[in-house]
Parts: sequence; C-alpha cells; structure tokens
Amino acid sequence: MNNLMKILVILISLIALLLVALSAPFHKLGIIDLGTSFIGFKYGVYTGIAALMLLVLLIILQVITKRKIITFSSAATVVLFSGIAIAVPLIMMNRGSNVPPIHDISTDLVNPPQFVAIVPLRADAPNPVAYEGEASAAMQRQAYPDIKTLTYMQPKAELVKAAAQAAENLGWEMVNTDANTGLIEATDTTTWFGFKDDVVVRIEDKGDKRIVDIRSKSRMGASDLGKNAERIRGFIKELNSVLEQ
Repeated sequence: MNNLMKILVILISLIALLLVALSAPFHKLGIIDLGTSFIGFKYGVYTGIAALMLLVLLIILQVITKRKIITFSSAATVVLFSGIAIAVPLIMMNRGSNVPPIHDISTDLVNPPQFVAIVPLRADAPNPVAYEGEASAAMQRQAYPDIKTLTYMQPKAELVKAAAQAAENLGWEMVNTDANTGLIEATDTTTWFGFKDDVVVRIEDKGDKRIVDIRSKSRMGASDLGKNAERIRGFIKELNSVLEQ
C-alpha cells in the first residue's frame, strides 16, 4: 500500500510536468492548437499543486503513524516535477504582467519600416500587417525607451550586407534583401511554441550618415511578452558585432 501511494504521487507530479513541458512543443508541431496548449499549462499547474498537497498528506501520515511511506528521494522528485510544472506558467504570467499588451515594436514610431515581401506570408495571420498606431506607440515609449533609431557612418551597401549577416547569425529565415531600397526582411520562429514573428530592417541615407530602423511584429497574440523588444535589442547587438569584425 505504501509503495502504491508513493508511486501515485510521483506519477501525478510527472503528469503535471508533462502537461507543461509538452504543451508548447505539441503546438509547435501542429498537434494541438494554441488554446489547447494553454489549457495544458493551466491543468499542469493544478496537477502540480495536487501532487504537492498529496505529498504533504503522506508526510503527515508518515509522522503520525511512524511508518515509512515515502522516501526522501521520492519526495524530492515530486517537489522537482511539481515545482517546474507550477513555476514555468507562473513565470510566463509574471512576465506578461510586466510588459505592455502590444506585439508590434519599432525603432521609428512615426514612420515605422513597412513590410513588403513578408506581406503575403502574413495573409492568414491574426495580427494584421499594418502598424498598430499611436496607442501602441505610446505604450512602447513608456516600456521600451531604449528602442530608438540608430545612426551609422558606414556606407549603405556595407550596412545592408552586415544587417543581413546579423539576421542569419541569429538564425532568422531570410525573406528579402534589397540593397537598392535598403530593406532586409526575415522571419524568426520562437524556440518553444514555434510562434512566427516578422522583422524588417530599413537603411536610409541622411546626409553623410545612415539611418537604421528595425521593426519586429508577432503574427499572433495580443501581447508578445516582451519578445519583440528583446529581438530588436539582440539584433542591434549582433549588427554592431558584425560591423566590428
């Protein structure tokens, strides 16, 4: 009976872990839709909590009866599995609560770079290709004041080449590189859920300087959990690294 209870609580914690760990990859592979994936997260948390509650009950029974019901290693396994199942969704929720509910980030909020070659790829995307407008811009200014237009002295052709190289280094899928217009378009697929976000880089002459603007937009989701701003920062860092080589 004791072994059965120990196995049961470990099994419940394992189910909790699998609900959380597999929900995103299953969505990425097209096995389940996004709503079902989030349901998996929710029930993973509930199951993890249930496993911890059952573990506490078993420990109390062990103390009262002075009988060996569950070992330290088994208890540690339950805590580990359940802790991960509970923590991952809560961390995502916390991150979402600390960033604005926007999914279209641009260094130029007045005249953001426009998608061209990517437009057909977003035909069925829930989020339209058009810029979200001043409401989104106002939230971005407050949340990401560092996301601004960049200025370089290098020739335009060199910057286009470096920007394309930076995008490739980051693992983005290149869609369009146009040296004449100074546009680079690419798609980045997130690792866990497999969300596709699109990026356009615009390089323009301004006197003896070059103006570089980057825009990153999610194809779906009201909030990007800060991913687009993070992507732009990462691109800028990689671009500067390429130019220094």
